[in-house]
Amino acid sequence: MAITMTDAAAARVSSFITNRGKGIGLRLGVKTTGCSGLAYVLEFVDELAAEDQVFEQNGVKIIVDAKSLIHLDGTELDFVKEGLNEGFQFNNPNAKGECGCGESFSV
Repeated sequence: MAITMTDAAAARVSSFITNRGKGIGLRLGVKTTGCSGLAYVLEFVDELAAEDQVFEQNGVKIIVDAKSLIHLDGTELDFVKEGLNEGFQFNNPNAKGECGCGESFSV
């Protein structure tokens, strides 16, 4: 099982953690919500839980809990800029569909 991130995503996460002044990484998870069933959750991590899996790339740690990892295995986290919009993008091979607004997905 693995989670990867692009160089752009790693640079952005590193920048966020540096500006925040603390934290060991970024948690990537899922929660039940939205039209399609699941939504991505990103939050800073200051300490690990026993069930956390840690994936490190370019010196940046992505932390995923065991329940979320089932839905996220193989996901690549990217950071994209399109015109005036910028944000994280999730390239998840497990997603079978997404809602029209892009806020949730199904597996």
